[in-house]
Amino acid sequence: MARLYRLKSRFLAYFVFVNVIVIGGGAAGFFTAINIAEKHPNYRVSILEKSGKILQKVKVSGGGRCNVTNERSLPSELVKFYPRGSKKLHSLFKTFSTEDMVRWLEEHGVQTKAEADKRMFPVTDNSQTIIDCFVKAAEKHKISLHLNEGVTKLEQIENQWKITTSKQEIFAYKVVVATGSSPATWKVLEETGLEMTDVVPSLFTFNIKDERIQDLQGVSFEKASVKVVGTKLTERGPLLITHWGLSGPAILKLSAWGAYELAKKNYHFEVLVNFTGDMKPDEIRNHITSYMQSNPKRKVVNYPLFDLPKRFWERMTQYCEISDQTPFGELSKKMINKLVEELGQGRYEVNGKSTFKEEFVTAGGIKLSEVDLNTFECKRFPNLYLAGEVLDIDALTGGFNFQACWSAGWVISESV
Repeated sequence: MARLYRLKSRFLAYFVFVNVIVIGGGAAGFFTAINIAEKHPNYRVSILEKSGKILQKVKVSGGGRCNVTNERSLPSELVKFYPRGSKKLHSLFKTFSTEDMVRWLEEHGVQTKAEADKRMFPVTDNSQTIIDCFVKAAEKHKISLHLNEGVTKLEQIENQWKITTSKQEIFAYKVVVATGSSPATWKVLEETGLEMTDVVPSLFTFNIKDERIQDLQGVSFEKASVKVVGTKLTERGPLLITHWGLSGPAILKLSAWGAYELAKKNYHFEVLVNFTGDMKPDEIRNHITSYMQSNPKRKVVNYPLFDLPKRFWERMTQYCEISDQTPFGELSKKMINKLVEELGQGRYEVNGKSTFKEEFVTAGGIKLSEVDLNTFECKRFPNLYLAGEVLDIDALTGGFNFQACWSAGWVISESV
C-alpha cells in the first residue's frame, strides 16, 4: 500500500488533470473558455497562452476602441464578408449571430453602439472594456490562466488528450485550440494528422512610392475603385493615402479577396485607381468640359472637381502640367486627356505590403473539411475542437473576424 501511494504521488507530481484545456489566450480562447465554464460550472477549465499577454488583438482592434462585431445580423448578409469560409458559415451565424453577441455583452455589463458603417464598439470607445469583461468573467468562473506556456505536442490517448507544454504535461478530456495565426500551433496540429491549406497574409496595405501621392498622407477619398492590372480583382470603397502608399477599405478588401493571387505575385503588381468612384472616362471628360463651359475664368487649381480633396487636386493639376494661373477655359485637349487618365485610371506600381495597423490576419489554416461546422469538433479526432483563425476562416474588416470567434466559441461551449 505504501509503495502504491508513493507511485501515485510521483505520478501526480508530473501530470495535471483538467476537464477542458483551451490553447490560446486571445479572443476565441477566452470567449470559448468563459462560455464552457458558465454552462458547466463543475468543469475545471484552463487557458494556456504561450506569450506573457492576453487578448492582444482585442486591445488593438478598431484603433484601440475594439470593433467587437457588426450590426449586420442576417447570416446571408454576414457570409459575404468572409473570403475564406463564406456560405459554409451560414448555419454558424444562424446559431449565434451578431445580435446574440450584443445580448451576451449586455448580460455581462457591456453596452455597445453601432456606427454609420455598421461597425459596433463598446460605448466607452475603449477596448479595455471588453478585456475587463472577459477577465472578470474568467475570474468569476475560476478559469485558470497559464501565461508563457506554449504547447509543443498533442497526443490522443484513448479517451483523453495529453498536452505537452514548455513547462509540464497535462491530461484533459477535451481540448480547444484557439491560437489564431500561429505557425507553431499549425505544426503541432499537422503532426496529429490534421490537414491545412497554404497560409498567406490578408488585410494589408499597398506599398507605393510615387510622386503623385508623395507627402499626401492622410488624404482620403469617400469612394474610389481599384483594379489589379492583369486580374479580375477589383474593389470599390473609401481610399486612404498613407506614408507607405494606399490603404482604406477598398485596398483592404482587395488584399483579402486577392490574398493568394497577390502572394503569387510576391506583392509586386500594378493597380488602376479611379479616384472618382465608378465614373467612366467619357463621363469624367464630359464633366470637365461642362464645367469649362460654365466657368471658363475660374482657375483650375482652385476648384477641385468630383469632390476630390484639395491637396490631391492641386497635385494632379501640377502633374498634368496645368499651371496655377490656368483657367478652365484655357485647358488644352492634352491637359484634359491627362486629367481624365489620372483621375479615372491612374496606374500605380505596388512594391510590397504593410500590415494594416496591428491587426494581422491570415488567409488559410486547418481545412474546414476537418471539422464538423455544427460543433467545431474535429471529425477524425473526438474531443478536439478548433476555433478562430487557426481554421481556414478569415474576413474583411468590420468586426467580422471577431464574430467568427464568438460564434464558434459559443457553438463549442454548447457541444462540450
